[in-house]
Amino acid sequence: MTAEHAPDDAPQGVSDDVGLPRKIGWGTFGLFLVAFAAFESFKYGLPTTGAALLFFALPDLARLAGARSPGVLYQAVNRVWIPLVVIVGYTFGPIVWPPLFTAGLGWLARIAVQRTFGRGRV
Repeated sequence: MTAEHAPDDAPQGVSDDVGLPRKIGWGTFGLFLVAFAAFESFKYGLPTTGAALLFFALPDLARLAGARSPGVLYQAVNRVWIPLVVIVGYTFGPIVWPPLFTAGLGWLARIAVQRTFGRGRV
């Protein structure tokens, strides 16, 4: 009654496309964030657009600055919690400066897009 399994065998019942719903969720969230950032940019003007685009490009800028995969800077720019804290803190905090909010939206949108296409932390 014993069956021999190679150590590389996947457990029974595990599908190869387990990550598909997660990618669809990240993609939907990313589209929402991009649309919300565009709305805020049209509403508040050029500084908010610049902040959103700058922080959307933040992971690339960090990579150009020399941040590599195991490094602290690389980990920091690819964490969801940091831009999420910026967005929530702006929403409930006393600071009223729309470019800060759109910067958080752009940064979080970039992380969502990266995770949709399978790059970055999952």
